[in-house]
Amino acid sequence: MARNILILGASYGSLLGTKLLMAGHNVSLVCRAKTAELINRDGTEVRIKLRDEAVHRAIFSRDLPGKLDAVTPGNVDLSRYDMVGLAMQEPQYTNHTVRVLMVKIAAAKLPCLSIMNMPPLPYLKRIPSLADMDLEEAYTNAQVWERFEPGLVTLCSPDPQAFRPPEEAANVLHVGLPTNFKASAFADEKHNKVLRELEADIDAVTLDGHDVPVKLKVFSSLFVPLAKWSMLLTGNYRCITPHEPQSIRDAVHGDLKRSQTIYDHVDAIARRLGADPQDQVPFAKYAKAAESLLKPSSAARAVASGAPFIERVDLLVKLISHQLGTPNAEIDRTVETVDLKLNEKIVQGGSGAQ
Repeated sequence: MARNILILGASYGSLLGTKLLMAGHNVSLVCRAKTAELINRDGTEVRIKLRDEAVHRAIFSRDLPGKLDAVTPGNVDLSRYDMVGLAMQEPQYTNHTVRVLMVKIAAAKLPCLSIMNMPPLPYLKRIPSLADMDLEEAYTNAQVWERFEPGLVTLCSPDPQAFRPPEEAANVLHVGLPTNFKASAFADEKHNKVLRELEADIDAVTLDGHDVPVKLKVFSSLFVPLAKWSMLLTGNYRCITPHEPQSIRDAVHGDLKRSQTIYDHVDAIARRLGADPQDQVPFAKYAKAAESLLKPSSAARAVASGAPFIERVDLLVKLISHQLGTPNAEIDRTVETVDLKLNEKIVQGGSGAQ
């Protein structure tokens, strides 16, 4: 049976959307009017490399069995959908029309699957040792999340790396690292049934007889997506330097010993919260993947282009580590550098572009 999935965010969201369309499900992407017009006219194009192939394949939504449409936040009919995907950068949820839509999604009690780097606050409240921590400071506007029932919100570890090529139209996405979305289960088995259905349907897709990477993998543990925190703190946020941004590869491999110290510390925080070592990704595996990440992270690119706000997983991890009584000087230094660069942009009159 074809499911109808609403995805907020047409950039990174088009990767999950394409996987769902290939599996025969229907997707609506929520985006700005100009982007919606482009997608409704031309569809989307996601470029992905299949295993053992040298060049990327272009996958066009118009060629896929599922139906795609794009819509602005004010024109969403929530009665159509079985599930919501959250794929915008966290600061974008403060936009007035998006906030109004979020209020309606919370009221409709639709299950929400986040593929954001920044975990939604309701998801964190499902983790007992975080439920009463003071973490709102890490969010651009924590009030966006206050109406959501924690059990209706879950998180994917957004490990696939993808970006919009700057010279291309807004409906094109290039996948640099085609790893899996690793999702924690919802609280309600009724919603998990839909999630596991999507997992199985995506897994069954082939292209010219070849397996297609970027699967949706569902786990009963709440802690599997937290494995991404070690990667973000070791690589992505350290792309932001006092000067020009550096690539993820250089952030990780410039001083591998220091990188492993940061990675291990964040892993240890996740274990303090309840993660099993099996929920985590070994540092050696991450360091190997980072060798191919030759661009600065999306956070670093956003800061360099003048954004006064970005997702602050660095600050979130700092707040958690301090409240657990295990602060880390390297993490504190990263947060200080990011604060400094963002404050520079605010003083200069940042554009707010994401």
